Amino acid sequence: MTARVLLDALARAWPATQPPPVVPAARAALDAPCTGVVHDSRAARPGSVFVALSGQKADGVAFVAQAVASGAIAVVAERPNPGGVDAPWIEVADARLALALLSAEFFGHPSREMQVVGVTGTNGKTTTSYVAQSIFEAAGIRCGLMGTVTYRIGDHDVAATRTTPEAPDVHALMRQMVDAGCKACVMEVSSHALTMRRTDGIHFAAGVFTNLTRDHLDFHKDMESYFAAKRRLFEMLPPDAPAIINADDPRAVALVATARRPVTYAVSKEADITPGPLSFTLQGLEFDARLPQGVLHVKSKLVGKPNVYNILAASGATAALGVPVKAIEEGVEGLSGVPGRFEVVSSSWDDITVVVDYAHTDDALRNLLETARSLAPRRLITVFGAGGERDTTKRPLMGLVAARLSDVVVITSDNPRGEDPERIIDEVRRGAEPATRPGTAEVVVITDRRDAIAWATSHAESGDVVLIAGKGHEKYQEIAGRVLPFDDVVVAREGLEARRVKSRVG
Repeated sequence: MTARVLLDALARAWPATQPPPVVPAARAALDAPCTGVVHDSRAARPGSVFVALSGQKADGVAFVAQAVASGAIAVVAERPNPGGVDAPWIEVADARLALALLSAEFFGHPSREMQVVGVTGTNGKTTTSYVAQSIFEAAGIRCGLMGTVTYRIGDHDVAATRTTPEAPDVHALMRQMVDAGCKACVMEVSSHALTMRRTDGIHFAAGVFTNLTRDHLDFHKDMESYFAAKRRLFEMLPPDAPAIINADDPRAVALVATARRPVTYAVSKEADITPGPLSFTLQGLEFDARLPQGVLHVKSKLVGKPNVYNILAASGATAALGVPVKAIEEGVEGLSGVPGRFEVVSSSWDDITVVVDYAHTDDALRNLLETARSLAPRRLITVFGAGGERDTTKRPLMGLVAARLSDVVVITSDNPRGEDPERIIDEVRRGAEPATRPGTAEVVVITDRRDAIAWATSHAESGDVVLIAGKGHEKYQEIAGRVLPFDDVVVAREGLEARRVKSRVG
């Protein structure tokens, strides 16, 4: 399509509540074929439309000249042409909305060719998405996946760069999914993405809400703003799209009022979807669930009560979209696990159990520890830290939760980024001090994460459970502006091997 056709489509799709974009009528450049929609001037090439975004650190307008020099044939921005730019200039009220709508149009609205399920919430998004994707596949529906761990396109996985990518990447990935034969897509929808309009222009077939707990307050500033971001997904749903809502969460009432086709699930309250008696072991869980479509017999390799919620959410969404109960059962049972989500890395011949998990908020850490505590035959040793340049208010809360529910707490570095690791550890340790909580948990501080994991695996006693929390599937550690290779799973297995060698020598 030409740039003019693309920009005319933007004007037609623009909300009536804002001044419409004005596309210059007499610029011949707009009649050239459009080769892409970009927001990074370094990605501009001949024929691309450049959208100048105003970010926290830079103003895209400052890079217009570079984009045009690289071949951009039109500029979309939130302010008038300052002069000196020889390219058609389209002024809009919201450049991020323009980027999303242009991207959807350029890639031919691939979300309209699939059943797209958006999953939002603080915790559980990744596991819920993996379960739903497995269910679709069990039903014979090829399903793409987009989230924190990976972007799955047919049989091909691409390492994820962020939970929800920027709008051009979202629509490009969806187009690749459609071309690969996908008829469904399950995607995690982050609060950042909703606030920054990365998912505008997507036609969602269903939305899922997992829960809302403290996180990302460095970005959203308060819980009301954080919730308002999550609620946007349900405001975007078409009238006939089911909204699968966790009725046990205090925010459920507001979301049910927002959604036009709410379907609730819960473990503790009355809801449309509820489980029967629950059976938990370190090998998985079993229960029956009542769905509007019938009784679901669940047998899963996933561990712990939080995964009951994740399974109910995924089952409710897929059932509401017409997937048969039998396929849901097969999909749930067929999922062997989720990378970095209660991932048991020890083996049957080890005398301790070692688990790696992504829990990086106080609520997620509490859920993880309560799950492990209910299954641990002996002591619980928890290794964790807190990320730098992120919400600082959760640091002492994480320390408090860990010390209350563990026998031994090892506080270490997570991704300190540009912050002093010792300062972060001190803030976490404040919450773990004996004066702030009951119990007699031993608190150990080891700044180097590799050393901390080695200490925990070597000092554990037979029958203990070692939890390594915070980084989960991540394969790196960010320290002082450097991204260094680091994988909790690999390091934990090194510690286990050293323990086996020591045992054999002993």
